[in-house]
Amino acid sequence: MANVLMYTTGFCPYCMNAERLLQSKGVNEINKVRVDLEPELRIKMMEQTGRRTVPQIYIDDLHVGGFDDLRALDMAGKLDALLAK
Repeated sequence: MANVLMYTTGFCPYCMNAERLLQSKGVNEINKVRVDLEPELRIKMMEQTGRRTVPQIYIDDLHVGGFDDLRALDMAGKLDALLAK
C-alpha cells in the first residue's frame, strides 16, 4: 500500500471526506500534518503545492490535490492503482 500524507486541520469536512474515501480503499494509515496546530507547516504546504486550502493529499511523492481531485481520480478509476504501489 502506498504512503499517504494529508495536510489537514482539526475540523475540516473535506478532510474527513478524503479520509473516509481513503479508508474505503483500504488505507489504514494516513500521515496527517495539522496545519492549524503548526502554522509554519501551512507555509511549507503552500510552497510545495501552490494551494492554501486543506486537505492537500500526497500519495507517495505524487501531489494529488484536495478532496475533489482525490474523488475525481477515484471516479476515473485511477485511485486504486495509485494506492496499490
